Amino acid sequence: MRFEVSGEGSNAHSCSCRNCQQHTGAPTVAWVEFARDQVRWTGTAGAPATYRSSDYSSRAFCAACGSSIGAIDDAPTVALLVGSFDDPAQAAFAPEYHSFDDVRPGWWQVDLAAAAPTSGD
Repeated sequence: MRFEVSGEGSNAHSCSCRNCQQHTGAPTVAWVEFARDQVRWTGTAGAPATYRSSDYSSRAFCAACGSSIGAIDDAPTVALLVGSFDDPAQAAFAPEYHSFDDVRPGWWQVDLAAAAPTSGD
């Protein structure tokens, strides 16, 4: 699954909601959002496959390999998983806040001040 984004993303955050956990298999995921017209699906697989995960959003994944891509909301928003980018260490992807602390595993600690990427990784 390949895509390109134009312009700046917004609302970079991490999330531990049960939908995110089940969609990715991870206790917490990092997201960045783009307007739908900022995202172009470029790979041979075309647009991602989706499944309806709530009354306002569908989770997106590659129909060819099953990789989680993000969420496509009914509002014109595409939330992409930071790990799906070629360069997930971009400073613009550092989470600004964390959603659903109440379902985050107790052993998982999120320090947003320390979440900023470092160079040389």
